[in-house]
Amino acid sequence: MTVKHFIDLEWKQYFRSAYWQKSIALNILMIFLALYFIVCFLIMGIALYPMLKDFYPKQDPLVMVNSYLFYYILGDIILRFFFQKLPVMSVKPLLTLPVKRNKVVHYVLRKSALSFFNFLPFFAFIPFSIMLLINDYSMLGVLTWLLTIVVLTLIINFLNFIIESFSAERELSVLPLILFAGSLFALNHFKLISFSEWVKIAFQSIYEQPVFVMLPILVLVALYFFNHKILSEKLYLDSSLKTEAEIANSSSMEWTKRFGDIAPFMQLDIKLILRNKRTKSSLWMLILGLLYGLFFYPQPTYQGLPWFFAFIGIFVTGIFLINFGQFIPAWDSGYYRLLMSQNIKYEQYLKSKFVLMTLSVIVLFVLSIPYVYFGWKILLAHFAAAIYNIGVNTHVIMYGGAFNRKKIDLNQRAAFNYQGTGAVQWLIGIPLMLVPLAIFGAAYWLLNFEIACAILILMGVIGIVLHPKLMNAITEKYQGSKYKMINAFTQDN
Repeated sequence: MTVKHFIDLEWKQYFRSAYWQKSIALNILMIFLALYFIVCFLIMGIALYPMLKDFYPKQDPLVMVNSYLFYYILGDIILRFFFQKLPVMSVKPLLTLPVKRNKVVHYVLRKSALSFFNFLPFFAFIPFSIMLLINDYSMLGVLTWLLTIVVLTLIINFLNFIIESFSAERELSVLPLILFAGSLFALNHFKLISFSEWVKIAFQSIYEQPVFVMLPILVLVALYFFNHKILSEKLYLDSSLKTEAEIANSSSMEWTKRFGDIAPFMQLDIKLILRNKRTKSSLWMLILGLLYGLFFYPQPTYQGLPWFFAFIGIFVTGIFLINFGQFIPAWDSGYYRLLMSQNIKYEQYLKSKFVLMTLSVIVLFVLSIPYVYFGWKILLAHFAAAIYNIGVNTHVIMYGGAFNRKKIDLNQRAAFNYQGTGAVQWLIGIPLMLVPLAIFGAAYWLLNFEIACAILILMGVIGIVLHPKLMNAITEKYQGSKYKMINAFTQDN
């Protein structure tokens, strides 16, 4: 079987799949985003040399770019882990045919070289290299430098293979990678270990002595064959049938029993969160969400923008509400038909979700109290945002769940996984985040900060008081959509 046959199979598989037909709008959006980034990188590549010359006339633009390549490498690795999917191919049918496993593995690895992430940097680095040649830099040195960038891009590509494989086997989330990258950044930032200086010296040496380009090429070859070894060991017909015995660790969750008849549903939700890869990985987002304010509050610029505190408060106290709530009831899509066939009250099922989200808001607000270190206004804004989340956003996000029609595979990783994402998840952000920000900002501009907080609190209290009526309306909406959701969740994605 030739490479052409592999490409033909991939093409047919992609355009004949039901997922492609169901997600045309999303695919069109991704195309526009790709074009947008291409234009941005192209403009940056053309403007980079003259801008550096204007702002730093005494500095060599090439040396300055080399000094920042460390940050480029670090950012590229993290972005690829989030966005770049491994080139998955339906190879099991081929394993029963006279096709060499070695040929299939080589095809998968070489296919990864055609990733959009490998081509995007060239729209910046090629124009920059042309500008260097126009300004009388050594042609051999510039071409070798550009070749090194190409090799470096492929090294990061295959390194991402290894990181993905390692994290998948051990069910690791994105947090360890972020902590590792953050540690390297901190060591470099505080000049304990100057990684940026090392990278600058390495690239400058390659520019001056082109023979040194052989070193990164050898690293690339080693990573390629290491990935070849990893994939070859996994490419067996019965590899997915092998399972490891694990000791079940169950908890009685006695504390949930105080919630009465909704306790069994709360226990199911908590077990679902703790036992599945997609939901388990999203738990780490709670920590990132809780620390979200540290990106803004320490900076004097944002201390002068108190109207922005409410937006941060909505996000910090509502990170679980947003992550978990936007996919209600799609979390249960795998057994939704079975669940709906039981003799249970829909109201109890939805109430358990509401209570779980409300508890998360309360806990996250308590954990965010140390933000008072940056000012009492921040604590007040977080309190107002928490009340608003409980009274308004919980009902908004649960009502939006009645329109969910996309199934979720709980065994997939959570980070930047768009499975289950539809128009509802994009539109729900408007009432969740933008509406309270607009209300708070308008009240702050027309009146003052304290009254703006009071308005958010009042809206939240009204939502809490009207909770029984709102839940009745939401329950009726779910009951009216029950059979549509059952039909949608039983379809293949």
